[in-house]
Amino acid sequence: MSINFNFKEIFTAFMVLFAVIDIIGNIPIIIDLRKKAGHIQSGKASLIAGFIMILFLFLGKSLLSLIGIDVNSFAVAGSFILFFIALEMILGITLYKDNGDINAITASVFPLAFPLIAGPGSLTTLLSLRAEFHIENIIVAVLLNITFLYLVLKTSSKIERILGPNGIQIIRKVFGVILLAISVKLFAANIKILFV
Repeated sequence: MSINFNFKEIFTAFMVLFAVIDIIGNIPIIIDLRKKAGHIQSGKASLIAGFIMILFLFLGKSLLSLIGIDVNSFAVAGSFILFFIALEMILGITLYKDNGDINAITASVFPLAFPLIAGPGSLTTLLSLRAEFHIENIIVAVLLNITFLYLVLKTSSKIERILGPNGIQIIRKVFGVILLAISVKLFAANIKILFV
């Protein structure tokens, strides 16, 4: 088995995942979780999120095959999820809201690691990326995102003070536009394959 490391693929996959996870845009949610739960274990949250994402990257395709869905169909479905996440980011609206109670003991795992970080959007994105990129490049992109995620979780209160509410909103909207463009590209690339 040959290894095909490609900087362009790694960078693109990193940016797509970075936009979907939207860790900068989620800083207000992280701050709120810290206040409610008292403490968040940054390392634990990052490791669990990374484990879920890499596990799904390998087993997701088999799970889909088991229920008779191909990766291209899943990628098209994923493009719709990315589209709606992008709309949320750009328009500042909430299309999906989970009102579950926050438990201080498990806050680092739920809702932070799952579903906030390794949620439907990022898991769908992983399989969508797998339809286009080599798996080793996606793994590197996941690991880079998890490293960045850990640093952001560790320094979230400082980042919030530096950027301020307006700075966070601007970053969120910029990544929303990038994500919207990516969702359109993903849809166009995979819809053609389905009708060939």
